[in-house]
Amino acid sequence: MLGYLTSRRLAVAAGATLAARAAARSNSITSCDSGSSTRTDATQSYSQLKSLLREVSALSEIQGILGYDEQVFMPKGAAASRAAQKGALAKILHDKSTGSEMKEAIEGVRGREADFDDPQVRANIRDAVDSYDKEARKSSALAQKEAQLESEANQAWAAARKAADFSLFAEKLTEIFELKKEVAAITRPALKDEPYDGALDAFERGMRAERLDEIFDELRAGLVPLLEAINAKKLADPSIDAPHPALECGEQWGLDAQAELSREVAACMGYSFANGRLDVSTHPFTGGAGPQDVRITTRYSANWAEGFGATIHETGHALYEQGRNCGGEGLGLPSSQALSMGVHESQSLLWERMVLQSREFWQFAAPLFHERFSFTKSASPEDFYKTYNRVAPGCIRVEADECTYPLHVILRYDIERKLFAGEMAVSDVPQYWVTRMKDDLGVDVPDDAQGCLQDIHWSFGAVGYFPSYTLGAIMAVQIFNAAKADLGEAELKGQITRGEFKPLREWLREKVHAVGSAYASPDELLVSVTGEPVSPRPYLEYLTHKYSDLYKL
Repeated sequence: MLGYLTSRRLAVAAGATLAARAAARSNSITSCDSGSSTRTDATQSYSQLKSLLREVSALSEIQGILGYDEQVFMPKGAAASRAAQKGALAKILHDKSTGSEMKEAIEGVRGREADFDDPQVRANIRDAVDSYDKEARKSSALAQKEAQLESEANQAWAAARKAADFSLFAEKLTEIFELKKEVAAITRPALKDEPYDGALDAFERGMRAERLDEIFDELRAGLVPLLEAINAKKLADPSIDAPHPALECGEQWGLDAQAELSREVAACMGYSFANGRLDVSTHPFTGGAGPQDVRITTRYSANWAEGFGATIHETGHALYEQGRNCGGEGLGLPSSQALSMGVHESQSLLWERMVLQSREFWQFAAPLFHERFSFTKSASPEDFYKTYNRVAPGCIRVEADECTYPLHVILRYDIERKLFAGEMAVSDVPQYWVTRMKDDLGVDVPDDAQGCLQDIHWSFGAVGYFPSYTLGAIMAVQIFNAAKADLGEAELKGQITRGEFKPLREWLREKVHAVGSAYASPDELLVSVTGEPVSPRPYLEYLTHKYSDLYKL
């Protein structure tokens, strides 16, 4: 997942400051040619705007480093001071984003997009104004409270997860949801009819709960019969997806060897270690300080697939970040930012699902495993492929297979909706979780750590984020289908088989990464890349075709 990117999107708003001051100065200049003067005023304002945007972006990158350090390196005893540091920095960012200078700058460029031919410039103005309007509705005290509470809640979550005791986190989680409801109502008053829309819009611009309900309903309708057919096959013949004996989880999977292999494959995919690093954390994530400093984490255990898959997933995120536009209208500016969290997830899931979980990838990767784990030499690439793609309902979202994963997301989405609507108390979450996991997936949840405490998201305020995972999976299929059409399906498969990932990476860089937020919504981006807006249909077709083959349906 993404650690620092959400805060960076908020900070981007701040850039409008100096621009407006320049605009005000320009507007005071008299000219015989008012049209020419107006265009000159806008150009001067925008030049100042870029300067301030980059200043605020640099400050937000410091915020990213603080967050990464907190998750990976910070000593436990520093928790209180880190919360104070993040709160102070959040206040500075908020004040710089919403003060009088910023207001003047924003008004200098507001509604002036048409004065510029460059779509990136127009996008920078559009997003700076929109972000300012949202952020300016917040007081600096509220922004500081938000940052400090998220740091405190994260520490409470870590302690609760370690103890497998939700009660240790319940108080802070209650505060988080109350605060997020307040922030959503203040920053997005137009969405007051459905309070959750305000939280959702922070991660998926333009997405509404009503449309998400339709997408998830269509997804459920297609997944349920597919899962029933798979489970019937598994019941009739348990050997149909039995893991190859050499690929069973266990202590034989040395952690150091897993780390070496993960690093090698990340480099093969094109991840630049000159501009990043790979560490270990409780929950894998991507963080750091922008395209020139993109850091990723994973975790290793006796479950070899978990650490390897998490590395591929986070590398997908990192490639998006390292591929962002760093040119004159990109670096440190809104148009170079990720369009939405769902689009970002589409890039990590494209590499994880469409590449890692393909037959072609294991032709490349199986020999790498054989080299480092000699006990796997009896397992063929097909054995790796079938073992990795087993449908096996379980408790842990990040370990879930493609067919059951959406149900994990929908559970979290439903809980968020209920908490926002006041239809559920935070204290009811653990039992609701246990009941839904049993009803939806037939899984017994042994404790809170493997249930409602498994995810880090709520602890740092990412309420409304979870739908992005499934929206990302949907978009990943649509985008990969477009890549196959452009690059040639046979040629692309051959490249993956040989571990030649550059053609796909560069295609994604051109079509998605460097495009950033030039478009106003994920639907617009998808139309430009694939010819249609976000649709679950190709995703369901992909799952049905793949798993009908694997399970001989």
